[in-house]
Amino acid sequence: MELNELTAHEIRNLLESGKTSSEEVTRAVFAKIDREDGQIGAYITLCKEWAFDRAKTVDRKRKDGQAMPPLAGIPIAIKDNICTRDIRTTCSSKILENFFPPYQATVVEKILASDMVPIGKTNMDEFAMGSSTETSFFGVTHNPWNLEMIPGGSSGGSAASVANDEAIVSLGSDTGGSIRQPAGMCGVVGLKPTYGKVSRFGLIAFASSLDQIGPLTGDVEDSALLLDAICGHDARDSTSVDVPANHAKALSGSISKNIIGIPDEYFVGGLETEVETAVREAIKVLEGLGAKLQRVSLPHTDYAIATYYIIATAEASSNLARYDGVKYGYRHKAEKGLSLSEMYGKTRSEGFGVEVKRRIGLGTYTLSAGYYDAYYLKAQRVRTLIRNDFEKAFGKCDCIIAPTSPTAAFRIGEKIDNPLQMYLSDIFTIPANLAGIPAISIPCGLTRDGLPIGLQIMGKAFDETTILQTAYAYEQAADWRTITPDGNKL
Repeated sequence: MELNELTAHEIRNLLESGKTSSEEVTRAVFAKIDREDGQIGAYITLCKEWAFDRAKTVDRKRKDGQAMPPLAGIPIAIKDNICTRDIRTTCSSKILENFFPPYQATVVEKILASDMVPIGKTNMDEFAMGSSTETSFFGVTHNPWNLEMIPGGSSGGSAASVANDEAIVSLGSDTGGSIRQPAGMCGVVGLKPTYGKVSRFGLIAFASSLDQIGPLTGDVEDSALLLDAICGHDARDSTSVDVPANHAKALSGSISKNIIGIPDEYFVGGLETEVETAVREAIKVLEGLGAKLQRVSLPHTDYAIATYYIIATAEASSNLARYDGVKYGYRHKAEKGLSLSEMYGKTRSEGFGVEVKRRIGLGTYTLSAGYYDAYYLKAQRVRTLIRNDFEKAFGKCDCIIAPTSPTAAFRIGEKIDNPLQMYLSDIFTIPANLAGIPAISIPCGLTRDGLPIGLQIMGKAFDETTILQTAYAYEQAADWRTITPDGNKL
């Protein structure tokens, strides 16, 4: 087995015992990228020189006997909407094609403080707007399990990099399912923390009240370790919260006291039979581990998609107004006699892709005079009802089980021209963002065509420990983590 095929905690054990070095692990990761990323397309920008410099520094510290953080020396990929100082950060958009941030995102500061090794910036849907990583200005990312299939989105590059062993762990962002959905479709673990658990400072905003950074990893223990490294209060983000971070040490295989909620509204028409079967089999495994099952209802689930696309597009319209060709980013080449307003229009028309322009248009409309109360304000009220549904359900259970996505990965190009069908890919993940609660996706099966199926576990606000414990217990009892994209068991 190659070093890049191991989990972070397995590599940590080798590093601590002196059986390998961070430089060797980093070299193995880049060797895999050099061989295969040409067909996967997980990365936009690679940081080889920086990565090897940091790996050598970590190795020197370890050799000198310094106490090292749990993830010291572990290579990590970073989604390309997270700012990295003096390293290109594009949001997969032409309008930011040559943007080099003058500052680090807080999560980047934290992974550097943890002595991790950033190896590159991963491809994504433009400004995180999409569910398939097909709207990127830099091209499509392919699913390692089948190159004809999408990897999910918008964190498709981050998910594919871990699934194809081109990164040990990665960071993504989740606005309506953009960590969990690609994790489910690529057969890895994806965790969306509670809103406010991880600082958003330096995350280029899509929808500020929904966005949250989180880990994509090979297994649940790695997710807990990476969450511990990146969470915490940040004075530069007024929505961040100071809560204890000790998730990895809290993991155990015991869930005998857990009550698991099964929502009627998540097992409905449109859910592929293979997906439902795999999720229900996973529920049986959890029941066999001692968990008790409880039917719950989330009656406003049917309104989640509409509510999300009003709130998210309205916030996107506001956040993306800053890209006008004046302060930074792409600017339309000046023409004689062109007014400032015309320059704005041409810059944005040329710099943004179709999906981004569609969402800006929708958001601007819902915020316009005469429509604000009818759409945006009403959506915020429904959002409160959705949050209340979860609060009532959690009065009866400790966590809620559901599919991550109604389907497995679909073919590249299959839904790109049908926005409504594409939006439905996030029907099971969006409610957690609207409610601000944590949720994780873990592998729970394969389709007949050999494509991964994701199991979603949602929990109470700031109770990541329970969903991680539940996911860990299932992972240890099941065998899906050990299946690789080429179908071989580890």
